[in-house]
Amino acid sequence: MRIFFFIWFTLFSLSVFGQDERDEKAMIADFTGVHFRSPDTSFYINFRFRMQNRLGVNTKSGNDLSFNEYDARVRRLRMRVDGFIMNPKLTYSIQLAFTRGDQDVDNTGIANVVRDAVIFYHFTPKFYIGFGQNKLPGNRQRVNSSGQLQFADRSIVNGAMTIDRDFGLKAYYHNKIGEMDYYLKGAVSTGEGRSVNSTDDGLAYTGRVELLPLGEFTGGGDYSEGDLEREPKPKISIAAGYSMNKKTNRTGGQLGKELYRPVDMGTWMLDAIGKYKGWAYSVEYLKRHVDNPLTYNDLGVLVYAFTGDGINHQFSYVFPSNLELAMRYSRLSPSVKLAAYESQKNIFELGTTKYFSKHRVKMQLNVNYMAVDGNYTFAHKGNRWGLLTQFELGI
Repeated sequence: MRIFFFIWFTLFSLSVFGQDERDEKAMIADFTGVHFRSPDTSFYINFRFRMQNRLGVNTKSGNDLSFNEYDARVRRLRMRVDGFIMNPKLTYSIQLAFTRGDQDVDNTGIANVVRDAVIFYHFTPKFYIGFGQNKLPGNRQRVNSSGQLQFADRSIVNGAMTIDRDFGLKAYYHNKIGEMDYYLKGAVSTGEGRSVNSTDDGLAYTGRVELLPLGEFTGGGDYSEGDLEREPKPKISIAAGYSMNKKTNRTGGQLGKELYRPVDMGTWMLDAIGKYKGWAYSVEYLKRHVDNPLTYNDLGVLVYAFTGDGINHQFSYVFPSNLELAMRYSRLSPSVKLAAYESQKNIFELGTTKYFSKHRVKMQLNVNYMAVDGNYTFAHKGNRWGLLTQFELGI
């Protein structure tokens, strides 16, 4: 009975008092859940978990609605640990993944359990640095936690060109000019991605600027999809960033399969988000360039880095009952050099989400239609419908 009561009380308290999540900072403020603080306050630690269980299908084509592909699995199961040592200026964040799809096994051949392992030092409330492995200051949808999304998956644009996680040194600065908040973020990292055994002399250099002309969002809402806070006044965030990955050996820079020779990869990232009284709109544009993305081995087998551009739009409204309706349009276009190997993809998607405890406990249902080569007719080869439902539970 004591164990049962402890579990019930813990889940209840976390669902009520859980802090909004930000992946670029340890979560130690205003947190009253599963945590421990030493008597002399020199040590603090808190624990969280979340899981995403899903069921999805794709049709054989746009006009043949019989099912062709199935997706029934635990998409994510993660544990996150945050805290500080000695004093709140020295913080840390650890995140572990326990499902195959979350460990990048298919690309690397090994289970990358460690997603985040980073130490932060806060020189002032406005300036801090991080050392270790965590998300780079890249495009907004990637920096958004997967637990803060209004669709079950990120867009195809993010999937093809995000810069994701890397090991290195990061710096973050926040200040105001009048009523406008601004953030400056930068990183120098290995460029190799997660959990590698060795690195080369090629590094990745990333910078990002964010402008919030109408002030900060409620509860860090600029990094949470959907206006669950129902902003009483309009809020906008506009951002731009660039990352140059020198001598990367992977098709996606920090992600993907191994290339047969290293390449220099540059990625432009532009995005914006606005919220007001339950309405939310976000847009994201990414463009990637590589001088020669095609790599071959001695037998003439080709492996290439993706180059091209894409744009993603999302528009949504949250009803007072915490039921959300959302629409998404994504376009991913390969560069001329990849025209023979990649097709342009356009995806229209409708989603509905019922939030039981904000993003911590929610149920999602998404329907999408993918059109290939800009041809939207149902009979066009490669076009298809998709249906996906997902339940998320976390603290």
